[in-house]
Amino acid sequence: MMDPGASFDEALHRQPLPNGPRPGWEDYFMQIARVVATRSTCLRRQVGAVVVKNRQILATGYNGVPRLLPHCDERGCLRDRLKVPSGERHELCRGLHAEQNAIVQAAYHGVAIQGAEIYCTHQPCAVCAKMLVNCDIGAVYFGGDYPDQLAMEVFEEAGTRLVFMG
Repeated sequence: MMDPGASFDEALHRQPLPNGPRPGWEDYFMQIARVVATRSTCLRRQVGAVVVKNRQILATGYNGVPRLLPHCDERGCLRDRLKVPSGERHELCRGLHAEQNAIVQAAYHGVAIQGAEIYCTHQPCAVCAKMLVNCDIGAVYFGGDYPDQLAMEVFEEAGTRLVFMG
């Protein structure tokens, strides 16, 4: 019920939103990264990434094979067959990481990502960390962990802001 003494604008601001409180920007972009991850066909881990600048989405990526190749759910996983632990022997994987695919998508479409930030469902690996540093990504927001201490050292040495969002 509207307070008779309140202005219309005040009354509007007091109304609860039907889906709960509005998420902050960081949570909003991380939620989008989680949705992007659902496109992954990796048999081990579904990862999503969203590149953002000035609160605008510039590119997205998820882990998966290059264009036109059969997906892992169709062909199988060599790393699984060889029992390669997570975080090791990246060269045996046919897929690219979500961060790599986001960078590739931005380049493919001619979108500059210098000075942007990235939201990743998981901590980037060392290879992705080096690529993100070279792209001048200023901040990395990430959820789940990934067994790669070198990546954290690369980000720290480069002065990249890291935000763990659990």
